[in-house]
Amino acid sequence: MLHSIIGSQMTVPVFLICIFLAAAVGLGTAFLFSFKSRHTASMFLTLSIMPAAIALVIMLVNGNIGAGVAVAGAFALVRFRSVPGTAREIAAIFVDMALGLACGMGEIALAIIFFAIMAVLVLILTLTGLGDRGNRRRQLKITIPENLDYNELFDDLLEEYTVKSELIQVKTTNMGTLYELCYDVVLKDEEQTKEFLDELRCRNGNLSIALGRITDNGAL
Repeated sequence: MLHSIIGSQMTVPVFLICIFLAAAVGLGTAFLFSFKSRHTASMFLTLSIMPAAIALVIMLVNGNIGAGVAVAGAFALVRFRSVPGTAREIAAIFVDMALGLACGMGEIALAIIFFAIMAVLVLILTLTGLGDRGNRRRQLKITIPENLDYNELFDDLLEEYTVKSELIQVKTTNMGTLYELCYDVVLKDEEQTKEFLDELRCRNGNLSIALGRITDNGAL
C-alpha cells in the first residue's frame, strides 16, 4: 500500500530522503528527455533541480493555506518569464513537477513507480520513432527576382515532387528587389530532394533556396 513517509512532524532524515530522491529523479528526467533529442544546458539544469525545489516548496506550505496562495502567485509570475519551449520540453517540465509534488508529499514509492513508467514510455517512443515515421512535411523557402510572376512559376515542379504544397507566405527582401516564397510541402520521396532543388534553382535563377524540417515551434 502506497503511503507518505512524512508523519505529523518533519524530521531531518525524512527531509533528506525526499530532497535527495527528488534530485535523483530530476537528474534522471533530464537524461531521459535529452536522449536522442536536441537540448540546451540550461534546460538540462532546470530539469535536474526542479523536482527538489518543488518538493521543498510543498513541504513548506503543507497545511498552510496562506503560504500556499503566496506560492501559487509566485509560480504564476515565473510563467510570464518563461520562453515558449517545444512540446517535448513542456512534457518534461510537467513530469518534473509531478515528481517534485510526489517527493514533497513524502510519496516516495509513488514517485519511483511514476518515474519508472515514464522512463519506459519515453524510451520506447524515442527508440521506435512512433509518430515520426513517414513524416515528409517540410518548409520550403525560395527566393526569386521581383520581375518574376510567382503565381504559377513552380506549380509543375511542386506537383511532380510533392504530395501536397501550399504557399503560406510571400515577403520582399533585399530592399524590395527580391521575393521570398515560403511553402508548406509534403515530399513524395526524400531521395529525390537533390533533383527537386536543382530544378528549382534553374527556375529561380540560382538564388537562395532553403528546405528543412518543421520543428515543434513551426520554424526551420
